[in-house]
Amino acid sequence: MSSLSHDLTLAGLSVGGAAALTGIGLIVTYRATGVLNFAHGATAMVCAYVLRQLTVDWHWPLAPAAAVTLLLVAPGIGLLLDRAVFRPLAVLGGDPAQTLVASIGVFVLLVGGAALIWGPGARDDAPTLLSADPWAPLGAAVALAAAVGAVTRWTRFGGELRAVVDDRALAALFGVNAGRVAAAGWAFGSFTAGLTGVLLAPSVRLDPYGMPLLVMEVMAVAVAARMRGLTTAVAVALALGVAQSQLTRLHPSGPREQLIQTAGANLFVLALLAAALILPGIGSKDALPRTASARVPTPPGAWPVAALLFLIPLGFAGQDLTTSVRVPALAVILLSLVIVTGRGGQISLGQAAYAGLGALFTALLTAGRFPGLPELPHLPALAVAVLLVAPLGLLTGRPAISRHGLALALATFAFGVGVSRFVFAQPYATAGLTLDRPAGFVSDRAYYTLELALLTGALLLVTALRRGRTGRALAALRDHEAGAAAAGAAVGALKLTAFVTGAALAALGGGMLAMGQQAFDPAAFDPVRGLLWFAAVMVLGSDSLLGALTAAALLVGLDAGTRGGMAAAVIGVLAILMGRFPGGPYEALRKATHHLHPASPHLTPRGKKAREALQRATGPTPHPRTADRRKTPPTHPAPTHPGTPPADRTETTSPHPGRPPLRPEGTWGCPRAQHRAPRDGTGEAGRPHRDGEHADTPAAPTPRRGEGARTEADGALTAHRITLTYGNHTALDDVSLTVPRGRITALTGENGAGKSTLFHCLAGTLRPDRGRITLHGRDITRLPAHARTRAGMARTFQQPAVFSSLTITENVQVAADHSPRSTHRTTSQALRLLNLTSHHASPATDLPTGTLRRTELARALAGAPHTLLLDEPAAGLDATEVEALATLLRTLAADGMALLVVEHDLAWLAGLADTVHVMRAGRIVASGPAEKLLNAPEADQ
Repeated sequence: MSSLSHDLTLAGLSVGGAAALTGIGLIVTYRATGVLNFAHGATAMVCAYVLRQLTVDWHWPLAPAAAVTLLLVAPGIGLLLDRAVFRPLAVLGGDPAQTLVASIGVFVLLVGGAALIWGPGARDDAPTLLSADPWAPLGAAVALAAAVGAVTRWTRFGGELRAVVDDRALAALFGVNAGRVAAAGWAFGSFTAGLTGVLLAPSVRLDPYGMPLLVMEVMAVAVAARMRGLTTAVAVALALGVAQSQLTRLHPSGPREQLIQTAGANLFVLALLAAALILPGIGSKDALPRTASARVPTPPGAWPVAALLFLIPLGFAGQDLTTSVRVPALAVILLSLVIVTGRGGQISLGQAAYAGLGALFTALLTAGRFPGLPELPHLPALAVAVLLVAPLGLLTGRPAISRHGLALALATFAFGVGVSRFVFAQPYATAGLTLDRPAGFVSDRAYYTLELALLTGALLLVTALRRGRTGRALAALRDHEAGAAAAGAAVGALKLTAFVTGAALAALGGGMLAMGQQAFDPAAFDPVRGLLWFAAVMVLGSDSLLGALTAAALLVGLDAGTRGGMAAAVIGVLAILMGRFPGGPYEALRKATHHLHPASPHLTPRGKKAREALQRATGPTPHPRTADRRKTPPTHPAPTHPGTPPADRTETTSPHPGRPPLRPEGTWGCPRAQHRAPRDGTGEAGRPHRDGEHADTPAAPTPRRGEGARTEADGALTAHRITLTYGNHTALDDVSLTVPRGRITALTGENGAGKSTLFHCLAGTLRPDRGRITLHGRDITRLPAHARTRAGMARTFQQPAVFSSLTITENVQVAADHSPRSTHRTTSQALRLLNLTSHHASPATDLPTGTLRRTELARALAGAPHTLLLDEPAAGLDATEVEALATLLRTLAADGMALLVVEHDLAWLAGLADTVHVMRAGRIVASGPAEKLLNAPEADQ
């Protein structure tokens, strides 16, 4: 028995050593570049194939073949990826979502290329580089880890590497060549990948799909080390390798035996899933960028053409029609990614698992083998399978609530691999399983007609989810998650809705695909297939229905009409294009054909002078898109045209005597009290409208403090002894604060004083360790941000939080959709209040800062709040816009709203705020009237 334990331990050390090599390569690449290299396993596979090609097919001696493979080919792949793919992305800002898509694209390209060159079959004649002695891979891993540690700690390059890891932009300012560091990281990472591949090839089947997936599974060791600790990665790899080997000794009786054996063979998969779900995540960006295809309007007549193309196969016969049967089913699967990834912006690499479960459950139900359910006809079985799989979407949707960026990608990928290993590959689930087509739809032509009907239903469902209230909320979630929560959208429920709906659609498509092929084929739902589907949807239009249909036809057509792997190679090339063109192939096509479009007409210098003379004679008529860019306020009211309705006119006099008027055609500007929606035909104070009085007529000014109207007891928002710590640092220390209604309360102080932390506690994005927060006497300390918004508290952000893929009207409508106090007129009133009616149909992108600030504030006011929190609202505005903003805030306070402003500009606060609180070191050190407090000596310290 001791001999068996010794042998199993040595075998485990061999596996652990290879896993440690993978972890070291991933960590070094990530530390040098910030990229989690999903193509690491594909690089290992390509290097293993190259070594085999040199030795077996070309009969090179092993030593020079290994030297060429490991010292030239492997680092060359890394340098090529750096220069051609990832360095352009780094120049553009290094968005984690785009680098993830590009990394998956490289993976798909290398897998497809290997299948094209060497064929999709497995090879078992790979040369053995080192002896079967387990000490060889273990020694290589330890030696590499020690070398990397020594270089990092004791060399100049190591100092540069640490500087780039800490802050790439700051390191570049101090003269560090970040590009050289990144290139070295890619070269070393690819070298370790190649070494892993040539060491593993003799002991596993060398094929384009199996080896990359096997290497990706051991990514768990890098994730467990949080992509930083080499020693931790090596220790975890060795521990998992030994544990996996020792588990083979267990042979319990009964059904547990198969489960234990499967767990033992896939311990790295379980570790990856646990690490992705439990450990702190790597990466923080959650949503994926919207591709250019989603921003480009659908060309006229595109849908009739698409319908015609999908009807053409009805005229086919034989093998052509049998191949075409796969297209509608795959299109339904890809539509699930349109909902989850395209509209909701969530990274999901496990849709193949849901599709496979839909196919498996349909087959089990038709065979009468599903536990607890009778045998069902095919179509009812498909419907029941969809209903059974849909709730399983919570398995990936639930982690999406708290996991972000790469952590979510790893969790969904690990889920897909786990389902493939623990369900699809198990004989107890799939042995002897057959599947026929529904009665009456046995022929290819009849079944294709049925598929078109189901595809049409799926298209209608996805269209409904992409429009209206739910569609706007999902788009807001994708564009700015915190902004969506601030608008009142329940972010967690939206994510669950997206994943559950996506799981249902994937299950429907999987069942259709299995019935079309008349068999359940686990290989059709391999995790690598899921990565291919994800990449195809991303590059051909993640939020485009036509993109999903095109991707399905392309994937099926290329593999059917050419050698296997062509589809993966083409999709990989298109995904890599996102390194040069973040919008994908559509942006590349537009840039390539830009010179074919005629230049826009422009005025000659004489024409410009004539236009200026005409404007001086008739009055200013600025273009709506440039009206808010003017730096000088007009000195006279804008002309009022007789046909202009009263609601569209802008108030040109200040509601407060002695203060500058709002600009008539300016950046802000509008009547007071317009932000509140009238209820049941009454005005703001509940009074009936007089005959002939417009519903938006400003209410009379509400007396302010000192005029006998309000006292401190009217406080809308109160913080009671709030304390919050980060480790050993106390960010807030026993802070109490009241924000009364009808007043403007300000927070100021130096950087790091705790202003933003207190603001986030009040807004609901942070939860204090001690103390409580009340809103009109209600304890809201544990309420999430969206619930506080629905309770009547709105907020803005330091950087304008707009939803760039929505129009300005849709931005405002998102808040109105989720407010119980809003009416159908709230959106239009908010647009008029902030003078946005001329921009209402414009996309909220590439607009001046002032317009974006107005859009964000209009969205906040569309929910008819009684409390408004503003985080540095004057940032990025010119002097005229700042004064106009101050006038608007005074008007809102005069109408009874409670306002809290966090701002650094003390001079501006002196003319705006009623009460100012000065913070220092997490405490409020002074409070009082603005003029008195801000002129005190301590305010300047």
